Amino acid sequence: MPPGTNILNTSAINPVKIKLSLVLVLLAILSGCAIRQTVKPVDKFDDKQICIIENTAVRSGFLDAYKRVLTQKGYVVKQLPAGASLIECPITSTYTANWRWDLAIYMSYAEIIVYNNAKPAGQASYDATRGGGNMNKFIDADKKISELVNQLFPGGAGL
Repeated sequence: MPPGTNILNTSAINPVKIKLSLVLVLLAILSGCAIRQTVKPVDKFDDKQICIIENTAVRSGFLDAYKRVLTQKGYVVKQLPAGASLIECPITSTYTANWRWDLAIYMSYAEIIVYNNAKPAGQASYDATRGGGNMNKFIDADKKISELVNQLFPGGAGL
């Protein structure tokens, strides 16, 4: 190869395409680290009692926090055993949550569904399963449960 010959044809490299490619790669990486939270609040209902069907596969602290926040909002909480029917009470709720390990244990997923006469009336979910390198996934589970419940039940009992 003669001296001064450029191995790379730099005239063929488009800087705009390189920048666009880098932006797309960064967006793909960051979207893979997304934490999602959605809440569809319940409409006001006259009943002050909420029955929660216990989920024995979930840490007991979740149910304790859920019941505590509802009680603070003026609801009377009745705990039903696992496998109870949605029609045992006019207002019934189910929940699930998962924890993962990544340098520390953290709540990676939570979902609360509220039923009015066995029909879905509201739902709150928190999903950090795609949190990857996002350090915001290391939340205080008790505070997150309180946040979800407060958003799910924006007023108090009878409000």
